[in-house]
Amino acid sequence: MIQFLEKYAFGVCNRLGDYLKIPTTSIRLFFIYSSFLTFGSPLIVYLTLAFIMQFRRWFRRRDNILWYY
Repeated sequence: MIQFLEKYAFGVCNRLGDYLKIPTTSIRLFFIYSSFLTFGSPLIVYLTLAFIMQFRRWFRRRDNILWYY
């Protein structure tokens, strides 16, 4: 289950951990516990960050393709 989740997850916790130099497990636990305490509102933040990361990744690929022409 954990391998499946890490393979197909958005990677938000990993990127935040690398950027803030905090262990990824701490960030994941924060999202899990805060979701239970606040009835899922951090899930909106998580999905927003995932969308932004995917959009930036898509935009970078598009810029790289344009440089080759």
